[in-house]
Amino acid sequence: MKTPILFTLFVITRICATAQANPAPTASCNTPQHRAFDFWIGTWSVTNPQGKPAGKNEIRVMQDGCLLQENWTSANGVYKGTSYNYYNAFTGQWNQTWVDNQGGTLLLTGGIENGNMILSGKSKNIQGQWQLDRITWTPHPQGTLQQVWEVSADEGKTWSKIFDGLYQRSQ
Repeated sequence: MKTPILFTLFVITRICATAQANPAPTASCNTPQHRAFDFWIGTWSVTNPQGKPAGKNEIRVMQDGCLLQENWTSANGVYKGTSYNYYNAFTGQWNQTWVDNQGGTLLLTGGIENGNMILSGKSKNIQGQWQLDRITWTPHPQGTLQQVWEVSADEGKTWSKIFDGLYQRSQ
């Protein structure tokens, strides 16, 4: 009986010693490209162009700084969604995967252009037709942020604004 117990203790001791000698690699997401969307991090109150509440949004850092998680709730609390945002060093692009409680999804890619984060992709609208989506986040010097979501049904020839939100940090 002692031999299996001693052998098990020996194996566990070796595994622990190996793990301490070879620690897990740390995330390498501390590059300027990985930090380009950090201006969006925080807890925000969002209003529409008329100044009426549109919703609340919380963006937090996860996975050792490699991921931004968004949690949106509309002003009436009915519409909720979550996105995961990350910089892909292999493609040199930012990616967003969005899922909401209405069954909507978006897969967007892009990056920083003239100080704005611009992500775009293709999705189906509620009529089941393909459209282009383009979302632009613009940081303002006073600490606010504007998010504009536009769609195009003609491959980008014309665009319609479907969301325009001014973000102000919540206290």
